[in-house]
Amino acid sequence: MEASSCLCYQVRGFRLSKIWLWFFLALVLQNCSLALSASPYMVGMGSFDITGPAADVNMMGYANIEQIASGIHFRLKSRAFIVAEPNGKCVVFVNLDACMASQIVTIKVLERLKARYGDLYNENNVAISGIHTHAGPGGYLQYVVYIVTSLGFVRQSFNVIVDGIERSIVEAHNNLRPGKIFVNKGDLLDAGVNRSPSAYLNNPAKERSKYQYNVDKEMSIIKFVDDELGPVGSFNWFATHGTSMSRTNSLISGDNKGAAARFMEDWAEQNGFPKQSTHANSDNLGSLHKTSGLPRRVSNIIPEPNEITDDLIQLASSYEASGGRRLAGSSITRRIRSTQQNKPKFVSAFCQSNCGDVSPNVLGTFCIDTHRPCDFNHSTCNGKNELCYGRGPGYPNEFESTRIIGNRQFLKAVDLFNSASEEIQGKIDYRHTYLDFSQLEVKVSTSAGSQQTVKTCPAAMGFAFAAGTTDGPGAFDFRQGDVKGNPFWKLVRNVLKTPGKEQVECHAPKPILLDTGEMNEPYDWAPAILPIQIIRIGQLVILCVPGEFTTMAGRRLRDAVKNVLTSGNSEFNKNIHVVLAGLTNTYSQYITTFEEYQIQRYEGASTLYGPHTLSAYIQEFQKLATAMIANKEVPTNFQPPDLLDKQIGLLPGVVFDSTPPGVKFGDVSSDVPGNSTFNKGSTVNATFYSACPRNDLLTEGTFALVEKLDDNNNWVPVYDDDDWSLRFKWSRPARLSPRSFATLEWTIPEDAASGVYRLRHFGASKPMFGSIRHFTGTSRAFAVR
Repeated sequence: MEASSCLCYQVRGFRLSKIWLWFFLALVLQNCSLALSASPYMVGMGSFDITGPAADVNMMGYANIEQIASGIHFRLKSRAFIVAEPNGKCVVFVNLDACMASQIVTIKVLERLKARYGDLYNENNVAISGIHTHAGPGGYLQYVVYIVTSLGFVRQSFNVIVDGIERSIVEAHNNLRPGKIFVNKGDLLDAGVNRSPSAYLNNPAKERSKYQYNVDKEMSIIKFVDDELGPVGSFNWFATHGTSMSRTNSLISGDNKGAAARFMEDWAEQNGFPKQSTHANSDNLGSLHKTSGLPRRVSNIIPEPNEITDDLIQLASSYEASGGRRLAGSSITRRIRSTQQNKPKFVSAFCQSNCGDVSPNVLGTFCIDTHRPCDFNHSTCNGKNELCYGRGPGYPNEFESTRIIGNRQFLKAVDLFNSASEEIQGKIDYRHTYLDFSQLEVKVSTSAGSQQTVKTCPAAMGFAFAAGTTDGPGAFDFRQGDVKGNPFWKLVRNVLKTPGKEQVECHAPKPILLDTGEMNEPYDWAPAILPIQIIRIGQLVILCVPGEFTTMAGRRLRDAVKNVLTSGNSEFNKNIHVVLAGLTNTYSQYITTFEEYQIQRYEGASTLYGPHTLSAYIQEFQKLATAMIANKEVPTNFQPPDLLDKQIGLLPGVVFDSTPPGVKFGDVSSDVPGNSTFNKGSTVNATFYSACPRNDLLTEGTFALVEKLDDNNNWVPVYDDDDWSLRFKWSRPARLSPRSFATLEWTIPEDAASGVYRLRHFGASKPMFGSIRHFTGTSRAFAVR
């Protein structure tokens, strides 16, 4: 009885205990689930169009006054990420499809952010970096030497960049959601070579022996994963110049890094990112980027129809060119590209690093007259620098070279993205200060092992600067490696400014061609006050530098900062990832090592503040890093000048546009041949009577469109001027003519659906009197097999 009673109690007790056990386990699992899903950061991504004026404006980078924009290869973007601690600090990093950041752009963006968000985003935690494409509109920097070839300041270039940066940051802010960040790195071997190898060889042999290559081959990537949406973006840093497109190209282009970003965003869209998954699928990489394949951007809703039939060809022939017609406004061009803007988008940026001496023209340098290799020490051909050019992997096709180098970066980024498993963890922090690099005291070691104090110099450029590089040679009788100068050009220089004895001695062995730091008419020719900045996201540390570090200069800076951060009782360990973000916040040309400076190749001649410039950067970045680990603030006694009100722009505006009598804007001048059928891989052209693209930049819109006839006889947009395969080319019959033409050139991608297509042009004309008028027109239809 007692036993029976006890057993009954035990059974009841077991059942009761089991219930409580399951309840307890459920509670624990719920809490564990919350803990596991709780992300350490809020992550937001954003992007916006910054293409700018596609006509009349000189391109920034090569300083070639004849390189004037006249169309679009593909559009330029501002891409931003924001990472924030919940109720803590936040950082913003912006990557521009532009040659470099600009001090006046940074100043005005920060003013807008302050007006919108108060002190949330400021000079300390916002970094704006350029990819260094040499195929974007110039005129948006505030110092004279950088806007001479663009005939001064170009307000349109400046405004579209400031607007685009702000819009991309606002979008990233509005998209802030819980998420995780992963970091990865790996070598990319075939996307860059050293274009100044003789200068690199002047670095100590012991130092060079630590590295396998004379350029940095490592790509570092961060992968952003939304807790609910899965992968939402990636940013990577890799060093190679944006000079796959040559100094004679006139189409706006993001060059190889802009192309890589396009390819990766296309790939993400085809894989359905963002989505509820943290694992990418690269099965379709081969089909998307095979040698003959060209990715598409606008629409993936067009089904693959049956084989082309005679009936379909007849259907195509029934659609003649529409003729030009007026539009009520430009909103129709914006709607074309906004069909998918209601859903989150994947943002991928290919950022620049220490690219100072790194060229994407990986086949080597050759003389264009003899096709033999150029002189090793001076990059000349029979003493002439103008004949020595680097060759890209698609030589002689610069578009193909751009695609190949972009594709190589893209494929490596996808590989690192897919295999990224190291999660970034730790606090967010940042340090920023302004320095006067024209007179900065620097402590350097002597050959005897002691220390001495030296100073940087007011900015100046050497004779070898005018020689250019193998990516874009200069003119006249300048050459790289010149440590003496030319008497004739010294006389010419003296008309502008004769450098004093102290300045000459400070910059030695650089012979001064332009004493820009001491030239201030009509306003400053070169910067003196420069920002330096460190951004920390967990174990990732970004060194934001306002110039182009050479390979060894970047290595020295990264190592110096890493040593500070990992020394003593620092919270950092050997797992720290230090990346260098070049061309950030402002621009001050090149930074070489002391030893490279002695050789006076192009990079040394363009190191503005003298032979101790790199030592100054290392010293001051070490101070920032020390303050960061000590949790101390860094005071600044300087502020860069705001020269916006002093800017002079000599580029004339559009007076008016016109067409021949009886012709409307948008009418076809040269149409697609009638009853024509094109195979994939071939090119289709149509030319329209047009107007100057400066009348309306059609930001977030398009000047060019490929439309496809669907099963309901509706024309559906499938490619636009942000697509790799469609080029918009603009021209005038004469330099000052009010008449102009727009040529749409479509290279039919291998993955294009067979069917009936036509080309459509959008534009805006300016009459002699009255307001801007928008127009459109289409070509006749044609069949694609």
